[in-house]
Amino acid sequence: MDFKEFDAIIDARTPAEYALDHIPGAVSAPVLDDAERVEVGTLYKQVSAFEAKKRGAALVARNVSRHIESLFKGNAKRWKPLVYCWRGGKRSGAMAHILREVGWDAHTLPGGYRAYRRWVVDELERIPARFELRVIHGPTDSGKSRFLAALAHAGAQVLDLEGLAAHRGSVLGGLPERPQPTQKWFESQLLAQLQNLDASRLVFVEGESKKIGELQVPEALMARMRTSACIVLEVPLDVRIELLLDEYRHFVADRGRLDAQLDCLAPLHGRSRIAEWKALAARGAWPEFVTRLLAEHYDPAYRRSSMKNFKQLGGAPRVAIGSMAEFDAAARRALAVQAGEHAHVLHHAAPERA
Repeated sequence: MDFKEFDAIIDARTPAEYALDHIPGAVSAPVLDDAERVEVGTLYKQVSAFEAKKRGAALVARNVSRHIESLFKGNAKRWKPLVYCWRGGKRSGAMAHILREVGWDAHTLPGGYRAYRRWVVDELERIPARFELRVIHGPTDSGKSRFLAALAHAGAQVLDLEGLAAHRGSVLGGLPERPQPTQKWFESQLLAQLQNLDASRLVFVEGESKKIGELQVPEALMARMRTSACIVLEVPLDVRIELLLDEYRHFVADRGRLDAQLDCLAPLHGRSRIAEWKALAARGAWPEFVTRLLAEHYDPAYRRSSMKNFKQLGGAPRVAIGSMAEFDAAARRALAVQAGEHAHVLHHAAPERA
């Protein structure tokens, strides 16, 4: 679906529907709010279709009028919006009709959100195969996200899955200031980012498991990542401890939250070990706490999962990063090496001229 020909995308569904997922960039302009939709639906079931339509028409007219006087007030006559609702039917059709009567060139999305959602699923099955990926690996808190950010700053194409998922991918990876999006909204944003990438250039992405927090990485992208070339970060323990304490400082301030997350690991490690970790945190022995968490939980899990699932990890080149200050320089070096290798592959893959 190409939405570039439209000046605006308008989501006419309820705020609750919009919050679950919507076309990226769409403006929420409900023709019925959540309570009004329930009211009309109840009338339809308990009284009659006629009474429901009569009440719905009054509410829709009132709400569209309010949007025209606020959201759409400053738009010139040449404004061309695309309106959608659940199935491209009555709600979007009613709004588009009124907008056209004003003089705007309003269109509706055939099939509505349901058609859009099917398209997202289909595209996420198809589009990952277009890209040549470089998958960044390294044990937990070796700075993979920081390295990705440094690559982006150096001009590389980067796909930040943890940023989209609002989660750092580990048992302590939740972000207190950002709840995770819904699965559908995660996939909508992911597809939008993939569409903006240049398939002729390398794309750098962090090696992930199938789930990031509560969200599932689409299967085709996961399969593409697992067969792609890798880069492994080598970071000394003291830097990893510094990185973890920096990223998870909210747990230092909220011991109750930390204890609750550690309890999730009890089936793997037993209550006794969890109690030892909690005791270290309780007395503020944070470097020792982090060292044990890395050595006893994260590193063994990384070795079990990554070597099994990522086919090219064993022979992957290493990038040594000795301090927090070295990420930018390391990213520039890695980018230069990878760009040279990519150009070499493209040169040898080019067909010979007659």
